[in-house]
Amino acid sequence: MGLVPAYLRPPMWKRPWFRRTTYALFGIPIGFVLLTSLFMNLHPAFGGSPSKADRERFAASAQYTGGKFHNSLPTTMDLSLGDYPGMLVKFFRPDPGREPAHKLKVLHPDPVLVARPAAVPRLTWFGHSAFLLQLDSLNVLLDPMFGPVPAPVTWLGRPRFTEGLPIAVDSLPHIDAIFFSHDHYDHLDHGSILKLKDRTDAFFVPLGVGAHLRAWGVPEERIHELDWWQETTYQGLDLAFAPARHFSGRGLMDRFSTLWGSWVIKGRTGSIYFSGDGGYGPHFAEIGERYGPFDLALMECGQYNELWAQIHMMPEETAQAAMDVRAKHFMPIHWGSFALAMHTWTDPVVRVVAAAQELGVPITTPRIGEVLDLGGNTWPSEPWWAGL
Repeated sequence: MGLVPAYLRPPMWKRPWFRRTTYALFGIPIGFVLLTSLFMNLHPAFGGSPSKADRERFAASAQYTGGKFHNSLPTTMDLSLGDYPGMLVKFFRPDPGREPAHKLKVLHPDPVLVARPAAVPRLTWFGHSAFLLQLDSLNVLLDPMFGPVPAPVTWLGRPRFTEGLPIAVDSLPHIDAIFFSHDHYDHLDHGSILKLKDRTDAFFVPLGVGAHLRAWGVPEERIHELDWWQETTYQGLDLAFAPARHFSGRGLMDRFSTLWGSWVIKGRTGSIYFSGDGGYGPHFAEIGERYGPFDLALMECGQYNELWAQIHMMPEETAQAAMDVRAKHFMPIHWGSFALAMHTWTDPVVRVVAAAQELGVPITTPRIGEVLDLGGNTWPSEPWWAGL
């Protein structure tokens, strides 16, 4: 058989091989985008979105312009398009130093002690930024991320360093209030909220974060949204929501749609500053002037990198920030549970201890699960991480 003359052949776009190639080049990426969009819209872990009425309410905030929340200072992650490939390779490359060689053992407080009203303030660290604070006979949780992975689904992240939690969620006492600093997955966890929502009286959150809680079934009347420098009281506690230099977002398109910040919690028997996440800035000194001194400041120290130094403090800055807020003692947090940056898992605590000693700022470094008595004179400082 001879060759078919060119004028009798079908146009290129009608030929089977051309159609197959076109479907592969365009169909697969489009399908991936559609499936990703469907997943993010249907999976409950992504939370809710502020309503039109919410956004109209946000307009009264000095932090909200152009439909987004903003930091007081110009703040970027300083990541160019060329930085991403190398950063992703480093992030996903196996690196034993980023995680402990073995699962960390946690201390398990006596359930009777935990259930008993505290005559003096007590604090129990769950790792990362999660705490049980018992103050003035109230039980308060700070950023209670109790899930195994800081991600919407377990296969998207690295698991927790520890063998379980110091106290099982079901064994916690009734919770009077929960405070959230922002809506990132390592702080606001869908699964944890489902376990806590029916045993918690009140939720204190930044502007906009209430949309997530409402989507997860938390009654509207239990949600209290605050703006920066807004003050309120609850069950005898004096509360203030203070600035932080960070950002928010749980999906691909919702960055800056909710606010972020830090918390001032003052009772009759003690005072706490909880920094949440953020880079260093003059807001720490202003917080110290307005609300200091604090018996204890819980200061972010971990998951940093020079590429995003404006949104996560370096350890040396953490010690300086503790001095700025006028903390009588401070504790480094946001480390010891997850690998979310490229530094070794002990780098934060080693560096911040050295910086605190140089500045003369009292620091405490309790074990995960250790009950810290804020009314006493004993502040744990043993290097328990050494050699692990």
